Amino acid sequence: MMHFHIMTLFPDMVLNGLNTSILKRGIDAGYIDIEAVNIRDFTENKHNRVDDYTYGGGAGMLMQAQPVYDCCEYIQDNILKSGRKKARVVFATPRGITFTQKKAEEFSSEEDLIILCGHYEGIDERVLNEIVTDHISIGDYVLTGGELPAMVMVDCISRLIPGVLSNEESSTVESFSDGLLEYPQYTRPEEWHGEKVPEVLLSGHHLNIEKWRLERSLEETKRFRPDLYDIYVKTHPIQEKKRKNKGN
Repeated sequence: MMHFHIMTLFPDMVLNGLNTSILKRGIDAGYIDIEAVNIRDFTENKHNRVDDYTYGGGAGMLMQAQPVYDCCEYIQDNILKSGRKKARVVFATPRGITFTQKKAEEFSSEEDLIILCGHYEGIDERVLNEIVTDHISIGDYVLTGGELPAMVMVDCISRLIPGVLSNEESSTVESFSDGLLEYPQYTRPEEWHGEKVPEVLLSGHHLNIEKWRLERSLEETKRFRPDLYDIYVKTHPIQEKKRKNKGN
């Protein structure tokens, strides 16, 4: 089982979003566990505040170090008491490295993962320096908080945990699993709005179907994500050379 621990000011938002569909089945079956811990529960402020003004001035408020640190320590202590090793702490931030399928695969090997969700104008730098092991960004844009990035990461990582997906093959043939976008897919009827399902998919010839799917994956990647296509060509030069020669 993999355990996700999400440090947030909005636990209901996180749990309502993640306790559905495939992830809920994974939770119910005991493959993953998701807890959302409210940072506000650890404040020492009598008014239950977790934020304060920023030194040096500037717009907005900043989350204080103390409640964030104590919340993280509470989670880490519970993990250690359960006989598991201290967890990595991921902070969702624009300055982090980009979250990719490869990074998701790396995280999926962990038994526990703590994800810290920022809010307001950010979090006191001192606590970030002390507790965070991984700074991660889900894209070059700004959100109101770290909850959505946390949910994106949990969803992506959970799909890689054995047993979460009903069809084990699904996690290995999807987009990005081999550096390519996924090939086009079709279902009934065989003809819709004048467009027919490609004949090769109706042939029952599995080898030809696999060849067609690889070819279409390459075409889709070259068209929509040329950056990924260039990387694939560089890492699969022999395979790409054979493909081009076959087309001549």
